[in-house]
Amino acid sequence: MLRSVTSPPDVAAPHAPVLPQEVHDLLAVAGGDVVVDCTFGAGGHARLLAPDLGPEGLYVAIDQDPDVRAHFATFAQGAPCRTRFVRANFSEALPALREEGLRADAVLMDLGLSSMQIDRPERGFSYSRQAPLDMRMDPDRARSAADLVGTASEADLARWMREYGEERYARSIARAIVRRRAQEPIRTTGDLVEVVRASVPTAALFAGGHPAKRVFQALRIAVNEELEILPQSLDDAFALLTPGGRLAVIAFHSLEDRIVKRFMRDRVRGCICPPGMPVCGCGRASAAALLTTRAVRPSPEEEDVNPRAHSARLRALVRRDGA
Repeated sequence: MLRSVTSPPDVAAPHAPVLPQEVHDLLAVAGGDVVVDCTFGAGGHARLLAPDLGPEGLYVAIDQDPDVRAHFATFAQGAPCRTRFVRANFSEALPALREEGLRADAVLMDLGLSSMQIDRPERGFSYSRQAPLDMRMDPDRARSAADLVGTASEADLARWMREYGEERYARSIARAIVRRRAQEPIRTTGDLVEVVRASVPTAALFAGGHPAKRVFQALRIAVNEELEILPQSLDDAFALLTPGGRLAVIAFHSLEDRIVKRFMRDRVRGCICPPGMPVCGCGRASAAALLTTRAVRPSPEEEDVNPRAHSARLRALVRRDGA
């Protein structure tokens, strides 16, 4: 059952949404529309989209982080439309909403880590602050990053760092983690950073940003199963759209963006018969049209104001009638 919240405590919402004008223009919501926001966060995009919905519109906010409840309350108090909050991972919420009979005119998926999670050291996402090694977007998840670091095999650790973090020194870092945990547990972000620093060549400590950046990304993705759930969730988001409905997805690293790009190309593609066939035999029709021929990136002006927007990539499509 989906968990709906209507009256959590009030808080301020300092979060700056990424690509705000671009999201607003691509989704092009209108009065009476239903919008599903798969990662509400602090409600930055919601505040841009809700005024266009009018009193008959509905803004459905999804987020697995319980801290978001307070941000939703602040948004809902002044929203000019109907609102609903669902505390769940979007991989659970999207199919459940469809089973309820809900259909959306616009779906927004802002993937990755929110600023409010990074800015709270106790959540353990930041390699620059000493904190428990947690990294769970939903604190109810069974396994934290410390659990994975403490129990995963050397092979799995290396694979995650190589595949999810594109870490050049994955094997040596994984080996060092296993050696270190045999002596004492790796419980904090500082413990892990220390292991990483000792595991890479000296030159790597001063090139390409913080040496633990890719390791932390890989563990965060593994803890939250971000890449595993994304393909099916994109399918579920598309299935929720009405004819003419629009889906916009913001990715923050190449692994996510590759999945999004492949998904959208597949939805746009029509006939898949071999070249040279005089008549189509597959009967496949294009289900969508691209609204972005390539990923939309933040402007230099936006990056100056919000440096965390630097790696954002926005792609969007519209569902065809009859699809």
